[in-house]
Amino acid sequence: MINIPLTNELAKNAVHLGHRTSRVCPQMLPYISGVQATIHIIDLEKTRQKLEEALNFLTHLIQNQGVILFVGTKPSAKKIIKEAALKANVPYVNEKWIGGTLTNFPVILDKLISKLKTMRQEKKDNLWLELNKKEQIEKAREIERLEKMVGGIASLTKIPDALFVIDLIKEKTAIREAKRLNIPVIGLVDTNANPTLIDWPIPANDDARRSIQFITDLVVRAIKEAQNQPKNLKKEKEKNEKKEEKKSEK
Repeated sequence: MINIPLTNELAKNAVHLGHRTSRVCPQMLPYISGVQATIHIIDLEKTRQKLEEALNFLTHLIQNQGVILFVGTKPSAKKIIKEAALKANVPYVNEKWIGGTLTNFPVILDKLISKLKTMRQEKKDNLWLELNKKEQIEKAREIERLEKMVGGIASLTKIPDALFVIDLIKEKTAIREAKRLNIPVIGLVDTNANPTLIDWPIPANDDARRSIQFITDLVVRAIKEAQNQPKNLKKEKEKNEKKEEKKSEK
């Protein structure tokens, strides 16, 4: 299990900075420690507690071969979410959320993901070279459109087991779909959002790139550690079995 950062580390990365007091969501009041120049300050001890709970859940999920989907489509999160998802080898959505991505997944899989995979293979096999110039341009535009729409979830063959979301308000459609399907959601929750809408809220600044990057990096580290753990357990088991064999030989 990764170490949960101390409050001063969180503060260095602007995790504690909320929105103006006039924009507060009442359900976030228990996670607010004060006000600084009309800006609500998030209680970082509670952030640490909620972060630990979320990462424990995530570790257990990954160790049990669960799949988590990263979602972050706002400008400050798009690049971070994509890079983090690629590092952790998990699917992601960093462009506009397509309605029905979860609740109508079989159609998304059949109509969009399957088509994208077919076109990727055609391109790889140089089949487009047999087409005329106009047809090649049309194919290039179509694959670009599909990559933007579903490129990040092309590896999915079923709905994910959990979501990691940046900004509950921006990603309300994704959260609503997850809730309908009883898919747990981990998310950064700023002072203007309702933490009761998701299962594993992490009180944090969801606007500043530093804050998003810092929390997302922790999530990636937890995933990679959990992904490696089964391998480590297997090695440990093999090591113990060899020890037992040597003992029996004696």
